[in-house]
Amino acid sequence: GLPTHYSKKQDRALIMPNLGCNGIKTKIINRKMSCGERPQGTRLHSEVTLYYVVTTLPCCLFLFINVTMLLTLRSKAVFRETSRYILLFNLLFSDTVQLAQNQIMLLLSAGKPLVYPLCIALTVFSFFSHNASILTLVLMCLERYIAVCYPLRHAAIVTIKNTGEAVCVLWTFSLLIVLVEVVLMLNVPFKDLPNKQLKEFCGRENLYPDQVAEMYHKVFTYFLFTYAGVTVTFSYIAIMLAARSASTDKVSARKARKTLLLHLMQLGLSMSATVQTSLLILIFQSIERSTATAVQVFLYILLSLLPKCLSSLIYGLRDKTIRPVLMLNLSCGRTPEHWGGDPKITA
Repeated sequence: GLPTHYSKKQDRALIMPNLGCNGIKTKIINRKMSCGERPQGTRLHSEVTLYYVVTTLPCCLFLFINVTMLLTLRSKAVFRETSRYILLFNLLFSDTVQLAQNQIMLLLSAGKPLVYPLCIALTVFSFFSHNASILTLVLMCLERYIAVCYPLRHAAIVTIKNTGEAVCVLWTFSLLIVLVEVVLMLNVPFKDLPNKQLKEFCGRENLYPDQVAEMYHKVFTYFLFTYAGVTVTFSYIAIMLAARSASTDKVSARKARKTLLLHLMQLGLSMSATVQTSLLILIFQSIERSTATAVQVFLYILLSLLPKCLSSLIYGLRDKTIRPVLMLNLSCGRTPEHWGGDPKITA
């Protein structure tokens, strides 16, 4: 466990990754060791290695599932020409990019400190895909709302053209937001920028030069999650009220409500990831290091990795159109009759 004389600053110096839209934070206690303390350093190195292995294995599994799902959504015309599946592909793409980027930043943290431009590029890329993912969730909820509450106008409103334009708008909006963050981060003389190295970890905490940049990020993050949360909640309540009408398809409304609840859970997990640093600091101050490391791995998988694979699990297992094709791809050729879907879809 931690000695009683450790300060809060030393607690922060323990192995503490903070991934996703907040970048990564990894640092090891930097203090002189006597000969008698050498085994403790060896044990610490073993814990770091185990941490990387334990987090990389589920990440590779989730990447395999997501990539298979992406290929599935491009394999049939019914997926390429349906607005719902176009939005799902967009959501999966941004989630898969975040999933890979999170683990890359974690592995890079094992080496020497990154140069400032590379850290900015990785962190901003994470912000970019994260914002696009949240906004795509909003669009998918609105699509379900229109499908249940306005079924006769759904085909006229939610067209492939309108869906494509909406996707372009959300990616453009996400790009503009991160470009502002880049300008705020680049408060460094350009002649020093190429060779400037970070003294500590690569993450937004070390990239923002002043309070203005940090405040901008916080305000936009809170606005984005509030907007998404209100939209999902509104859509859920509207669908629940519409289900009481005699003219509403009860089965479709029930499925839509379940889907929106799952999206709300995704949103909650993504929001939890933004406070992961504060949570980990609190954990390291109150429990032993070995236990805290186990909790840390669990939180990283739960908050940073799993939410990026939920879309594949939600739609891949629940959607009767996707399920037979996805299972066929994942199982290397087993017949679709085993998966309870329509065999004609795989033709």
